[in-house]
Amino acid sequence: MLTVALLSLLIAADVNWPQWRGADAAGVSESTSLPTSWAPGSHIAWKVDVPGSGHSQPVVWGHRIFLTTAVEGEPVAGAAAPQHKMGTVVFVHPDSVGATRKQTLKLLCYDSESGKLQWERTAYEGTPYDNRHKRNTYASPTVATDGALAIAYFESMGLYAYSMDGKLLWKTSIGGVASMGMGPGTSPVLTGDLVIIQSDEDEGNHSFLAAFSKKDGKEVWRTPRRVQASWSTPVLANGKLIASGSESVIAYDPKTGKELWNVVGLKSYAIHTPLVDGDMVIVTTGFPAKRSIGIRTDGEIVWKYEKGTAYVPSPILYRGLLYLLTDNGTMTCLEPKTGKPVYEGKRLPAPAKFMASPVAFDGKILLTNEDGDTYVIKAGPEHEVLGKNTVEEPVYSSMALAGDSIFIRAEKHLYRIHN
Repeated sequence: MLTVALLSLLIAADVNWPQWRGADAAGVSESTSLPTSWAPGSHIAWKVDVPGSGHSQPVVWGHRIFLTTAVEGEPVAGAAAPQHKMGTVVFVHPDSVGATRKQTLKLLCYDSESGKLQWERTAYEGTPYDNRHKRNTYASPTVATDGALAIAYFESMGLYAYSMDGKLLWKTSIGGVASMGMGPGTSPVLTGDLVIIQSDEDEGNHSFLAAFSKKDGKEVWRTPRRVQASWSTPVLANGKLIASGSESVIAYDPKTGKELWNVVGLKSYAIHTPLVDGDMVIVTTGFPAKRSIGIRTDGEIVWKYEKGTAYVPSPILYRGLLYLLTDNGTMTCLEPKTGKPVYEGKRLPAPAKFMASPVAFDGKILLTNEDGDTYVIKAGPEHEVLGKNTVEEPVYSSMALAGDSIFIRAEKHLYRIHN
């Protein structure tokens, strides 16, 4: 009976892609039937328009695909972003935009077989609390679903729970989130009856981790964090919730928010999602320093490695090896238990820029660049490029792997790749 139950869970995890980076936030599928080659006119089952802009990943449950988007409108008189400071100095990032314009934030639901839009709901309409970086969007956090609820998070603009058929069940505000004018990044995490949000703001005076009831959206617990602005999504590891940060990496009890341990952080922007390898958690950063740290789930720091990481894309752990990615696609492979290099600095055939995080399946790692090209890399101790595919459209979002299909959110379209 146990074997049957476990098999059912594996099948469900393979068919669905329920949150940022999949069922266990690792970016890995156990499917062996996913396509490995595609191009316009080949292995693209459908391509549909997506209004607005967003970097959120497609989320798949059964025949439904959930996606958030932000539609920017006209300037709003009197609208302004909050003031940010570094120490006592007022800070305005030269690439911050958006707070002075009307934003319409939506949750979209598509049919996975046909690509037909099933429903769309406007969650928020108005001006945002803060600016965003011009390369970020107000729809960057990825939806989380458990098959009963679809949870959409728009940072200061609210946390929303919809039924699978699009009925708004509840909404709640977490308050104004000031993230140095860079915009949102962290995605919601579902565990048990809770929705957990990591909210790290400016210099850390108002940062917190909070849990909300899936039933009604009421706040269950809130734990202050003395951690400056970050865009990382926390992960579950051996019954603990691990939250990365510049000053500290902290483990919490996900049921109560109680701090369990606290170790020195990345000392750089925390954007990447931590990875879990049994009793090891790996946290990484790519700017301004390039740094990876291996930490046991009891809080003991085991190793550090100080090169090979990207600004935005998270690394990937697959079949016992850790793969780091730089902003131009250079790959480094480490042993996750020791941090010892397996290979370093392996390049792709052509330089490109990467924002999407890699995914893996069937002995292959997929890297998608901003031009919409996806390189297929052989997983293992030897770096080998197996192929290159394209949708001929910019891609900034990480792809989703569900059932026998790959779903790619490009700049203006959503694609289903299928053999």
